[in-house]
Amino acid sequence: MSGQRSKRVAVVAGDGIGPEVVESALEVLTAAGVHLDLVRLEVGLGRWKRTGEALGDEDLDTIKQCDCILLGAITTPPDPGYRSVLLRLRRALDLYANIRPFQSSDLDLIIVRENTEGLYSGREEVGEEESRTTRVITRRGSERIAEAACDLAAKRRLLTIIHKSNVLKSDWLFLQTCREVAERQGVPYEDMLVDAAAYNLVVNPKRFDVMVTTNLFGDILSDEAAGVIGSLGLCASANIGESHALFEPIHGSAPDIAGKGIANPIGAIRSAAMMMSWLGESRAAGRIEAAVRRALATGVRTPDLGGSGRTEDVTGAVVGCLMAEQSEEPPM
Repeated sequence: MSGQRSKRVAVVAGDGIGPEVVESALEVLTAAGVHLDLVRLEVGLGRWKRTGEALGDEDLDTIKQCDCILLGAITTPPDPGYRSVLLRLRRALDLYANIRPFQSSDLDLIIVRENTEGLYSGREEVGEEESRTTRVITRRGSERIAEAACDLAAKRRLLTIIHKSNVLKSDWLFLQTCREVAERQGVPYEDMLVDAAAYNLVVNPKRFDVMVTTNLFGDILSDEAAGVIGSLGLCASANIGESHALFEPIHGSAPDIAGKGIANPIGAIRSAAMMMSWLGESRAAGRIEAAVRRALATGVRTPDLGGSGRTEDVTGAVVGCLMAEQSEEPPM
């Protein structure tokens, strides 16, 4: 990144294990020789408990002035008075495309989740006897998420449109719009009911390549896919809009293991690699991802993967692989 201004990155460590895995990601970025202008912000449940506000307007203004966001994890309590930070960020920055890759030794698929509509649209009424959440599906929202998915599928094998239009008639618009976009872009596609997709993710995951779906379905299927490859702790994600982006591991804040030093940092590290790719630093992104694969091959594992390693052990292994690669590079 020499000769250019350092990219300005808002760092939101968040709650639970968020601060631990974010520090791991930043350590790996440093080892990769990446230079960033970091803007650290206190956002999340901890701040809400202390001040009554999880994300201030001034924080949002600061974030909008940054190139992108690196986020650890945010706790969203089941409290009607708490306003979800992630939902607010996604809507305020119009981060409509949630890209979630899942890779293992024999599996490679991507879930593309619409990020601003569906049952997470925020149109809710909470009462003592009856509560309602409005499911919002628009042609514009469906079209642009289909375009994002088709852009990926065009370089791969197949697009699978996941829906439940036989029961949820609002999904008919989503299905038809995705079909139209795929046909217009010449992308091979199929469609599948979400329950069938959930089943096939377990019994035959290799049939999938790029999956595109609505907000809630994408959220649930992503966790299932993470289980198929081994752990939520391995998985990264990108939240992409027209001019803003947010990168985060797909796991939650895991308050039960916070502070114990056993959180898996790989999802956060891979999120940092996705961030570097979005920033145009594909070489750094590739080096980090390659270092992750080599580190995992050494057998270092946190408890979620059946090992006894600590967060710092896994982070150190990734950093060590990066440093070893640098020492092997021929002099310029």
